[in-house]
Amino acid sequence: MKAMIIPGNGNADMSEIWFPYIKERLEELNIQVIAKNMPDPELARKSYWLPFIEQEVGEGADVILIGHSSGAVAIMRYLETRKIKGAVLVGACYTNLGSENEKLAGYYDEPWKWDTIRGNAEWIIQFGSLNDPYIPIQEMRFIHSKLNTEYYEYKDQGHFSSDVNKTEFPELIAALKKHLLSGTTNP
Repeated sequence: MKAMIIPGNGNADMSEIWFPYIKERLEELNIQVIAKNMPDPELARKSYWLPFIEQEVGEGADVILIGHSSGAVAIMRYLETRKIKGAVLVGACYTNLGSENEKLAGYYDEPWKWDTIRGNAEWIIQFGSLNDPYIPIQEMRFIHSKLNTEYYEYKDQGHFSSDVNKTEFPELIAALKKHLLSGTTNP
């Protein structure tokens, strides 16, 4: 089993926030973890990120993708053309939120293929927070409704990053373990 952690735009350093915590916990479960700095970290352009993900992990029943913010958006686009074991979306959105940088990233130029995304992963876990300063909760709830994710919503986790000093993420590990140890899929 292998997992790749994909950060959000502007967060090129994989030694920040909860990334090292997740990497260490997954390695304790004998999962190979890819946690590399992404190309084009500021804009997180689709044209750079999707090929990079493909190069690093490819696809298959032994691949898990864990994405934060733009990384979660990249995972959703990746799942439009690739099959994997499972995905974790943290602080995801499905629109460009009126941001010029998000528009330039290229993820929002085409309609979403929700059914394909859902069908290309055995399970999708999603985390959102009511007090996220960047992504309105309606974005996360909409994704949940379209993908039938295993959805965890919090009141006080912000963007699950430095805005709330999020350096550990035991809830993510617990949700992952549930699927890895039981082999369950989303309904």
